[in-house]
Amino acid sequence: MRHQSAPFTRHLRVHTYRGHTVLEFRGEIDIAAAAEITPHLDRVTQRAGPRVVIDLRPVEFFDCSGLRLLYRARARVLEHGGQLHLVCTHPLTLRVFRVTGLSRLLPAHPTPDAALEESGATSGSW
Repeated sequence: MRHQSAPFTRHLRVHTYRGHTVLEFRGEIDIAAAAEITPHLDRVTQRAGPRVVIDLRPVEFFDCSGLRLLYRARARVLEHGGQLHLVCTHPLTLRVFRVTGLSRLLPAHPTPDAALEESGATSGSW
């Protein structure tokens, strides 16, 4: 069952789904949005064994600040022995992931269910 909480910021909504914390990025993810999202991302990823899904489907614009958020989330989750899954369907954002190599480290899935069906993943271990 999905529990929806109120948006923490204009660019972030957090809820739980199938035992994972879902960070749903929204709108334009730029340097200002990253500054709003980072404290929430850090709080979720500081626990031991965090189970996190980052959902980018509601994102309209995604720049290098968003990439830094994803790399930060991945490093923190792996450091704490957790799992990180990425959901993204936007063709231009997926292209940026391929060009930067992020898609090899953190593969994108079309839905949270598809991401969570990936077996035993820390989504691209070191």
